[in-house]
Amino acid sequence: MSLTGLILDLLIGGFAGWLCGVLTRGAGFGVVGNVIVGVIGAFLGGLVLGILGFAAYGLPARVISAVLGAMLFVWLLRFIKR
Repeated sequence: MSLTGLILDLLIGGFAGWLCGVLTRGAGFGVVGNVIVGVIGAFLGGLVLGILGFAAYGLPARVISAVLGAMLFVWLLRFIKR
């Protein structure tokens, strides 16, 4: 992976984490936490969508996949925390 790809993935992850925090009402984890949640969510979203037979090609699809994965990750964190 190139440096540009890594920076793009971090930006997508940060945006996905922030958007997840907005959509899940108060699940924001700060800037660094949102990037971590977003990056893990992007991986998780890509994994789940791949298992279901879908693929995320292009920037909008990668962002949607990352947001869905981040929301799933936050849900899992809340479930485990209980």
